[in-house]
Parts: sequence; structure tokens; C-alpha cells
Amino acid sequence: MPDNNNNNAWDAIPLRPANAAAPAPVFPWPGGKQAAMFLSFDVDAESAWTSKDPAHHARLVTMSYGGFEARVGVPKLLELLAQCDLKATFFVTGWSADAHPAMAEAILKAGHEIGHHGYHHLMPDPDAPLLVEEIDRGFEALKRRLGVVPTGYRAPFGESCEALRRLLKERGIRYSSSWRDDVRPYRQILDDGTPGVVELPVTASYDDWMFGLSNRFSPRSIFPKEHVLSLWRDELDETIDWGAMVTTVLHPQVSGRPMRLRLLREFLAYAQSRPELWIATGQQIATHFEACEAEA
Repeated sequence: MPDNNNNNAWDAIPLRPANAAAPAPVFPWPGGKQAAMFLSFDVDAESAWTSKDPAHHARLVTMSYGGFEARVGVPKLLELLAQCDLKATFFVTGWSADAHPAMAEAILKAGHEIGHHGYHHLMPDPDAPLLVEEIDRGFEALKRRLGVVPTGYRAPFGESCEALRRLLKERGIRYSSSWRDDVRPYRQILDDGTPGVVELPVTASYDDWMFGLSNRFSPRSIFPKEHVLSLWRDELDETIDWGAMVTTVLHPQVSGRPMRLRLLREFLAYAQSRPELWIATGQQIATHFEACEAEA
């Protein structure tokens, strides 16, 4: 006999994809370029650790992993980007701007785009009680500290939900960079069928946290430079062949450390050696997509 309880459990499983948007349109890249790289960083500072567990605030060595960003990581990365004559997008938590205003001001002064990354890097779950406050406080902090109203957003912990997607559209965000389901920009479609913000999908292999950060209690080891550089070059080469886009998710408390900075320096030099590659900020890529979308 059929198990009715088991059938009820199956009834709760939705028979539709999570993303209703069609595969990304194949628009040409500007200036005759063949492919694109969205160069971006996530500035979490200590909020990367206290958002997981507020008790970490009293664990000073744990907190020092995040504190490295303001003391060393961001200054070194800004120095490297200036040497390479590159502009990037820095997704900054409002907490980081409040706790380290000089760090946030230095990013802005160097001419880089400031993106929204929540206030305290809280996971944007569907039932999160502070979902709206996390967005609004993030806007308020970046406006108060930097005079910036960001147009781009990256979700803390790389997560999203329908309530968040609607909220981003309502608050005037033009683009998100959180999803991992395409290799080109596309327009999100909300559950009610209306268009959402532009999505600049993340390339999972360009998340340096997976390869370069090992705190005292992490089972994850640090990957050698040669391994990561080989992986990043191969992914970039194939993406250029596809005519697509890669998106980096780099963290100053990872890539701002000596071994990781050397890796990033070599990778950026390799990327810049490819004349067919457009290296751009999220705002530049989203603006180009919107123009192509309007023309189409």
C-alpha cells in the first residue's frame, strides 16, 4: 500500500527550477573585446566572523583574521591595483565602513566602485528577522560614511531568497552578483513574472576563501600558488574561448596576505596580457548589459 505520509512529503517539493530566467543573452562585449572579467572584492573585516557567532567578538585571535583587512589587506590590494592601473568593485559591509572608516574611505578615494554587502554580513534567509534592516542599515552606513548610494549588491555568504530579490529592486539596486548559474549577465525574473535586477553571476572557482584562508580550527589547508594559478588561468582561457565572463570573489583577509598577493599579482598580469579580455567593474558591466538589453 502507498505511504500517504511519504506522498505528502513529496508534495512539498516544488516541481520548477529555482531560477525562472532564461539563459543569458549573448550580447557583444564593448570595444570589440571577446570576453569580460568582473574584478571584485568582498570587504567583510571582522563581520565575517561575528555574523557567524557574536561570541567571536571576545575571541581576539579569531577577530584578528578579519582585522587584517584594515591594517594590511586593503592597503596592499589598493597598492597592487594602482600598479596594474585597474579599477575594481569592493562590496563593503556597512559594519566594516562603520568600524574601519579610513579603510572604506581609501577604497573610494582610489576610484573604485563601492557595492552593498549587507550591514553585518548576516545570511539572507527567507525567514531572517533582520532581512530588511540588514539592507537598509547597509545603505545608511555607506551613505553616512562615504556619501555613496551603491547600485550593486553581493549577498553575504553568497545566498539569496525571493524576499531579498524583491527588496533589492524596491531599494533601487541595479545589479546583483551572487548567483552561480551562468557565465554571462542576465536579467532576473521574480516569482511574479516581473523583471528583477541584472545578475552578474559569480564564478565559484575565483572565490579565494576556498583556497587561501585557514584559521586555527579550519580543516581546510592552504593551496599552493601554482595550483590556484593554474586553475585560474585555465578557467580564464576557456571562458575567453566561450566569449563569456568570469567574476572574482576576492577577500582582503585572504588575497591581501603575502603569498596570496603574489598569486593575485601574477594572475592579474596574465589577465592583462590577454588583449581580448575586458576587465571592468560591476557598474560598467551592468551599464553595458542594460544598453544592449534596451537596444535588443
